[in-house]
Amino acid sequence: MISLNVDLDDRSYPILIGKNLLEKEGLLQQYITGNSALIVTNETVAPLYLDYVVNSLKNLRIKTLVLPDGEQYKNQDTLNSIYDCLLSNRFDRNTTLIALGGGVIGDITGFAAASYQRGVHFIQIPTTLLAQVDSSVGGKTGINHPMGKNMIGAFYQPKAVIADTETLKTLEDRELSSGIAEVIKYGLIRDIEFLEWLETNIDKLLNRNTVALAYAIDRSCKNKAEIVAADEKESGQRALLNLGHTFGHAIETGMGYGNWLHGEAVASGMIMAARLSEILGNISSDDVNRIIDIIERAQLPVRAPEKLSASKFIELMSIDKKVSDGILKLVLFKSVGQAIVTSDYTQEALIEAINSSY
Repeated sequence: MISLNVDLDDRSYPILIGKNLLEKEGLLQQYITGNSALIVTNETVAPLYLDYVVNSLKNLRIKTLVLPDGEQYKNQDTLNSIYDCLLSNRFDRNTTLIALGGGVIGDITGFAAASYQRGVHFIQIPTTLLAQVDSSVGGKTGINHPMGKNMIGAFYQPKAVIADTETLKTLEDRELSSGIAEVIKYGLIRDIEFLEWLETNIDKLLNRNTVALAYAIDRSCKNKAEIVAADEKESGQRALLNLGHTFGHAIETGMGYGNWLHGEAVASGMIMAARLSEILGNISSDDVNRIIDIIERAQLPVRAPEKLSASKFIELMSIDKKVSDGILKLVLFKSVGQAIVTSDYTQEALIEAINSSY
């Protein structure tokens, strides 16, 4: 088992990565402080792993809530169903919420924990690669709004993240690739050596080589833990983690939540960011092709959806958390392996980048 630490003073917590952690007696329970817990999962994950989690908890009052699976359910109605379960079962502020699932379950359960009785403990048990390398770490929680993704939420840190790599064996190929998009992101924004490793080992990840997956998860989490420790609430360098996300969120919203997976939209968005960076003279066409190549080899989309025009992209991107005083800041490339946050681009350049991405 690999153990990392997200260093946030009194809000610090471990990230545990390894095989069969859900079956390890006492591992999960040590992070529960009260005598009750609500396990929130979905209809895909529940038949596979819910019993392992329930059976690992002893002498606690346990309730479970199984939600429908999909990004389209990451909304206020689903959030209210968690509140309904907590209230109807008289859970108090000493309870712990356990998020068992992918990014949707982690985000919505974390937001419920942040807001129920003004804050209760929660634990992340991510079961997808994307959640293990990104969304379960760092304390971003929230729900979608019909007008914009992740526009309602809170920063709220878990007590622990327990990433059992065995859960990736049941992951659909498309979901695995979606997670690899976020892995590639770390190489592109700050870790060129990791990017070079990915260029050599991407096929091993797609083939679910356990050693390669464990290394990729560990390296990704180390990168994110360092960034979050330095900038918990995204006032500075943490914004670099949004490479491709502003374009990607526009795709997810514009195409309808759930039609494009998050990692698929981010992959397309990273290429759009690369094209804009090339137009601005920051990187070369060879650099853009290098980025396209690694994303395409990961079996991810390399083109934006033709259904969304450049004007629609800009409209959707204007409703984004990166808009400040009416100005949209984007994460672009200074070089391959080094990203910057900037608003130093023209509308014409942005439109050109979008139009060159279809």
